[in-house]
Amino acid sequence: MTYVDKKQKKPAEKDVSFPNSGLETRIAAVADLYESRKQAAQTADAALSSLQRWIAGDGMPAFDSVALLAKAKGVSLDWIATGKGEMFVGGAGHARPKDDQDDQLYSYIPLFDAKCSAGHGAWNDNARILTRLAFTTYSLRKQGLSAANLSAIRVDGDSMEDLLSDGDTVLIDHSRTTLEGEAVYVIRLDDHLYAKRLQRQIGGGVAVISANTAYQMMLVTKEHLDDLEIIGRVVWAGGWI
Repeated sequence: MTYVDKKQKKPAEKDVSFPNSGLETRIAAVADLYESRKQAAQTADAALSSLQRWIAGDGMPAFDSVALLAKAKGVSLDWIATGKGEMFVGGAGHARPKDDQDDQLYSYIPLFDAKCSAGHGAWNDNARILTRLAFTTYSLRKQGLSAANLSAIRVDGDSMEDLLSDGDTVLIDHSRTTLEGEAVYVIRLDDHLYAKRLQRQIGGGVAVISANTAYQMMLVTKEHLDDLEIIGRVVWAGGWI
């Protein structure tokens, strides 16, 4: 993925000498204890784009940022560094949400080898699973989501800038396949896959809107709604939206 830092990178000498194996997943687990990834980044005194890079495994975090992120939620730095021992300081139950104790800590969402074009459209019907993205079960439930209904793909193109950038990963809730109000959905139109904002129109049609004003709005009339398939609603793209 491509991210642009809003803050300068911290000096290299502060980089944490953590084992690489699983570090990004553990940082994601701690970030998901917050109300949003933006809040987690603010707590860590880091740019949101930096936090997203750490979670994607594209860079090593600074020690002071990890310490701030962990301390606010009572998470053990040893656990973040090694994955060994208890996640929370003082034992498994400390600071852990009570309604999460009986569930698996993580839910794993498939990331498909397919791109939803935010530009001209592209889709591979034979898409394979590249990997699985780890979200805490608690964070999904807090958003009213079920892992069984979720999948992820990547954005290709710039028509949804500044909301979605080329290369971003989006999480799709496949249980929401009807237009519930103006929101961002992944749709299939003319055999192409798009991530677009949908808006119901007077007369029964649907407007397909790009965030980038360089792209014109598309209108699907009532008579052609059968040509518009809602794959699911976009619920996450570097943060809950």
